[in-house]
Amino acid sequence: QVQLVESGGGLVQPGGSLRLSCAASGTIFSFRAMGWYRQAPGKQRELVATRTSGGSTNIADSVKGRFTISGDGAKNTVYLQMNSLNPEDTAVYYCNANRGPLSYWGQGTQVTVSS
Repeated sequence: QVQLVESGGGLVQPGGSLRLSCAASGTIFSFRAMGWYRQAPGKQRELVATRTSGGSTNIADSVKGRFTISGDGAKNTVYLQMNSLNPEDTAVYYCNANRGPLSYWGQGTQVTVSS
């Protein structure tokens, strides 16, 4: 059974930084892509950043230049370095992994940006 375990969320002041981590267990096969989505209260879940096993990345315009996605396709890990955080980045951040028609989600980690 595939599980995605996230860590690294928390409370940070505006302008601060956080690093999220996600590791997959329960599989020996690589995913086609892994990434991060977020959902703020009262809003739909949205893409933040994704990374293919080959290293290609896709970053949402709202975080481009502030967030960086990295990872290791062979180890099924993905990271999100978040800099210059602002209150609009407050949300639950979810790790996602895809393999063929299958999509897996982590339990989510809360990121709160507030002074």
